[in-house]
Amino acid sequence: MLQLPVTILTGFLGSGKTTLLNRILTEPHGKKYAVVINEFAELGIDDQLVVQSDEEVFEMNNGCICCTVRGDLIRIISGLMRRGREFDGIIVETTGLADPAPVAQTFFVDPDVKEAAKLDAIVTLVDAKHFLDHVGDGHEIVEQIAFADVLLLNKVDLVSAEELAAVEARVRKINAFAPLYHTQNSEIDLKQILNRGAFDLNRILEQE
Repeated sequence: MLQLPVTILTGFLGSGKTTLLNRILTEPHGKKYAVVINEFAELGIDDQLVVQSDEEVFEMNNGCICCTVRGDLIRIISGLMRRGREFDGIIVETTGLADPAPVAQTFFVDPDVKEAAKLDAIVTLVDAKHFLDHVGDGHEIVEQIAFADVLLLNKVDLVSAEELAAVEARVRKINAFAPLYHTQNSEIDLKQILNRGAFDLNRILEQE
């Protein structure tokens, strides 16, 4: 069985995850992704873009599917696999206050999920405007950056060159290895974040 690549999308509150997910679910990129989120309503998707929906799954007119996690992530992933649809990948959004490590572990602990899907990358968005104000508020924001395989330094248009350099230097102290992209309004070529094959379990274990 060909394993589906799974991207975990994380980032502190206000970093731009919702904007990025909106792009994935609505732009005509020609790919079919299953996007697993906490609450569909948070995305503010135009109802005209929804082809059909049931309690937890919303099908978009660009071929993507959006699921809401009201229970167990393993149950949601297993349900997606049983839908009999061809996907190019699965994207899982964590909450803004979540440590991505337990989400990543989901794809190693359940044998059925492990057989059907592989963790491709943890992508972390960083709010360039407010990061330095929040980095000391709790361990979650540091964990999100430390575990990242790809970093998006977002809202770079809202800070000066000096402020941007300070933010990037602080981020690099936490994670010196992940590719880092400067973005505005979460605009990025999806090839830079999806199907990268960047996840490294050994590095995660070392971080833990």
